[in-house]
Amino acid sequence: MADDLPLPLAGIRVLELGNYIAAPTAARLLADFGAEVIKVERPHTGDELRNWRLYAGTTSMLFRTLNRGKKSVVINLRTDAGRRDVLDLVAVCDVVLENFRPGTLERWGLGPEEMNAVNPEVVLARISAFGQTGPLASRPGFAAVAEAHGGLRELVGDPDRPPSRTGVSIGDSIAGLYAAFGAVTALLQRERTRPGAVPLRARSIDVALNEAVLSMMESLIPDYLAYGVERRRTGGRTEGIAPSNAYVCADGLSVVVAGNSDAIFGRYMRLIGRTDLADDANLATNAGRWARRDEIDDAIGAWAAERTRDEALRLLDEAEVPAGPIHTARDICADEQYAARHMIQHFEVDTGAPEPATVGFPGIVPVLGERSLPVRSIGPDLGAHTDEVYRDLLGRPAPTPDRNGQP
Repeated sequence: MADDLPLPLAGIRVLELGNYIAAPTAARLLADFGAEVIKVERPHTGDELRNWRLYAGTTSMLFRTLNRGKKSVVINLRTDAGRRDVLDLVAVCDVVLENFRPGTLERWGLGPEEMNAVNPEVVLARISAFGQTGPLASRPGFAAVAEAHGGLRELVGDPDRPPSRTGVSIGDSIAGLYAAFGAVTALLQRERTRPGAVPLRARSIDVALNEAVLSMMESLIPDYLAYGVERRRTGGRTEGIAPSNAYVCADGLSVVVAGNSDAIFGRYMRLIGRTDLADDANLATNAGRWARRDEIDDAIGAWAAERTRDEALRLLDEAEVPAGPIHTARDICADEQYAARHMIQHFEVDTGAPEPATVGFPGIVPVLGERSLPVRSIGPDLGAHTDEVYRDLLGRPAPTPDRNGQP
C-alpha cells in the first residue's frame, strides 16, 4: 500500500521564501515525497495566495492545495532580526526556494553568498520571470506574461480570434516542476560528492518562467529555423496532427477523440461508416490527413451529432479508438479511475461555514506503488508552526509581536 512506502525525500529540509504559485509549487512537490518544508510568510497577510479565489472563510482552497504538507512560519524579512532568523534557518536546511524579483534577496543581505557563508552545502533554487541574468532579468512578470513571451499564448485558441489562455497558471506550474527537479538533481550531485566540493554555482538553480514555457513548445523553434514555418492557433486541433479534436454529440456534450495514428485511423473511419476515407491511400499517413483535416472532421462531427456522448464513447472504446469525455470538476469527483488511484483525498477544512467541512483535494503525482501517496496535510493556517520551528530548529522562542503585531 502507498501508506507503507518509504518517502524518498525524508530527511531533507526545505526553506520556502516564496509567494503565489511557482516556488510554492516546487516546495509542494518536495513535501509530497517526504521533505520537511518550512514556508516563511509575512506578518498579518501571509502569502497573497491565501486570498486568491477566496469564496468564503479566511484561507482559499488554492492556498490549501498548493501549500500542502508544509509548515507556516511568520517572519518579517524587512527587519534585521527577521533576516538574521532566515539565515539561521538556512544554516539548518538543505534547500532554499525563492521567487522574488531578481536582486531583492541580495538587497536584503540574503543573497547566494550570504546563504553559502552559513551553509556551504545549501541548494538554492530561484524562480523569476526572465531569469537571474540577461537584459530582462530585472523586469517583473507573472506567468501570463511568461506564457506569451515563451510562445504558448500564440498557439492557444481559435485562429480567427485573439490568443486565449489556459484556465490555470500553467507557466508557474511548469517552472515549479523545473525548480523541484533542479533541486533534486543538485541534492543528488551533493550526495555523490565529498562535502564542500560542489561549487555554489552548481548548487544555484535558475528557473525563468518564460524559458520553462519555451521548453514545452516542442519543435516550435526548429520548425521555424529549418522550414520557415510559424505555427498558429488551431483551436481544438494540434498543428500537423489529424484527426484529433473535440466533437459535439446529440445531447450537447462533447467527446475528445485522438484517432491520428496510422493504425487507428482505418478502424476509426470504418466505425463512423466512412470506408471511403479508411481505404483512401492519400489518408494512410498523417501528412495526407492533415491536408484534408476539415473533410475528416466534418465526417466525424456528423457521426457524433447523431449519438449521445455515452453512446459515442462506448462505440469508440469497442473499436479501440482513444477517446474520452471533457470532464468538469463534478465529473472528476465522481470518476472511478481517480478514486481507484486515491487521486482525490479528503480533509476536514474551514470553509467559512459554522462547522468544518469535508473537502477533497488532488492526490500526489507520480504514483509510487499502486495509488497516490497520502497527502500528509493541507496548506496550514498562517503562522501555525512559528513556535515549533523556532523552538526545535533555532533553539529559542519565537519573537513576541509588538503592539502592531510585528514580530
